[in-house]
Amino acid sequence: MNQLTDSRPSASWRPPRTWSSPAPLRPAPDFGPTDTVRGWVVSLFLTAIAAVTRFTMLSYPTDAGTPVFDEKHYAPQGWQILTGGIEDNPGYGLVVHPPVGKQMIALGEALFGYNGWGWRFTAAVAGTLLVLLVIRIVRRMTRSTLLGAFAGILLIADGASFVSSRIGMLDIFITLFVTAAFGCLIVDRDQVRARLARADAEGRIAQTPWGPRLGVRWWRFGAGVLLGLACGTKWSGLYFIAAFGLMSVLFDLSARRAYGVRKPLFGTAIRDIGPALYALVVIPLGVYLAGYAAWFREETAVYRYMAGNPSAPEDGIGTGGFWSQLFPDALRSLWYFHSRTLGFHSELTNSAGNHHPWESKPWTWPMGLRPMLYYYADDGVTGCGQSECVKAVMLIGTPALWWVSLPVLAWGLWRWVVRRDWRYAAVLTGYGAALLPWFLTLDRQMYYFYAVALAPFLVMAVALVFGDVLGTARRAAAREPGGIAPFLPPEPSERHSLGLLAICLYLALVIANFIWLWPILTALPITTGNWQDHLWLPSWR
Repeated sequence: MNQLTDSRPSASWRPPRTWSSPAPLRPAPDFGPTDTVRGWVVSLFLTAIAAVTRFTMLSYPTDAGTPVFDEKHYAPQGWQILTGGIEDNPGYGLVVHPPVGKQMIALGEALFGYNGWGWRFTAAVAGTLLVLLVIRIVRRMTRSTLLGAFAGILLIADGASFVSSRIGMLDIFITLFVTAAFGCLIVDRDQVRARLARADAEGRIAQTPWGPRLGVRWWRFGAGVLLGLACGTKWSGLYFIAAFGLMSVLFDLSARRAYGVRKPLFGTAIRDIGPALYALVVIPLGVYLAGYAAWFREETAVYRYMAGNPSAPEDGIGTGGFWSQLFPDALRSLWYFHSRTLGFHSELTNSAGNHHPWESKPWTWPMGLRPMLYYYADDGVTGCGQSECVKAVMLIGTPALWWVSLPVLAWGLWRWVVRRDWRYAAVLTGYGAALLPWFLTLDRQMYYFYAVALAPFLVMAVALVFGDVLGTARRAAAREPGGIAPFLPPEPSERHSLGLLAICLYLALVIANFIWLWPILTALPITTGNWQDHLWLPSWR
């Protein structure tokens, strides 16, 4: 009997093949995760755990009640902003960073006073919110609450972001702002595709060769505000403006191509580049200048009245000059202020004789090969059970996490270039903006705390690799013999279960490593032998 007409099952029977085009004519209508309630429950639960770790013993340690390490710059400047409106840094002679990060520190000092809780409170809030952002961003990119939760757990157990969340310095603030801006652009990407899908359904895609206008994009506008705050914290925010601006435009180009716009390149140039420049260049500039509102207002602000001063250098800041015809005195004085700040940074070089025992270069940052010692005390320290005790705070990325960065980045680059996975492209763009520009100024003094901005993007990349492990296993389950597998949700296979087990074991390793480092992340008293046991590499000493 002909097998095609036989109703009896056969061991060799396979369902008829359904033919389709090599690629869909339009993307699937997928514009974000759908498990809203479960997603928020998981996100807020892990954020609460992050808050516990970040706020526990937040006011400890101090240097006899005073700030430690570079808190000695920023905590007093925050207090000056709170009490006088501006910072002048009289103890060190020059204000070398924009005011936004110090304004953030001032908020905590306004709540708790000039003490450890005061100058560290907003850093702990920023570090906690950073965990929430990473969970939500990974969840949106992968459409998986599970992978978002994995990312949150990794960031909670990262020593670099943990320590930065518990000290009154600027790095956690710029990390928060650039990560939030990245998240806004990921949501903007989904929103753009949803608008193009609606235009396609309404038959408006082909009305012009360039495709439809995309309307007001508030998420991208929000990204511009956040990037302005990042630049207002540290000038390295400029690197993210350039990287994220290019990324946003390429998102638009890809979306126009995906929805069949006849001339997507010209469409992007005509419809998208101008608004992108406005949202991601003009808006950040306005936000940056707004951060100096108190400087413009205060009569005693540093260099406030250098323009028009006959004693000022002959570079357009003094009397007359070409620039005096174009810009008001206040802006030219601010320009002079910035030129002095730039001079400070450009002269802080090894070749000029500036060296620090804990400085590091960017090639050591991905694996945390040269951490940063923030605090160390061994005189009169008790509490370790022996006569000699030490306590220390070391900024160090959890090795179980940071030491896998090179293979993760290599895998991500392959997925980007060969498999065209936009998620890896986006994450590597953020990671590259935090790392690669520093290779252009290798003579400059640099420190590992510059690498804190790498942490959220590293965690995102690792979470994407987790997704590949689980996704590959599920696809393998669908290919297993059984006839009806292509038509039914695949049952978890042994391969999928092993993949999930491996991920859980790795997470346990990261958490255990973080717990092991806890004493040197929080200045708990330990024996000198225990201190030496924590210094795994010669470069950590």
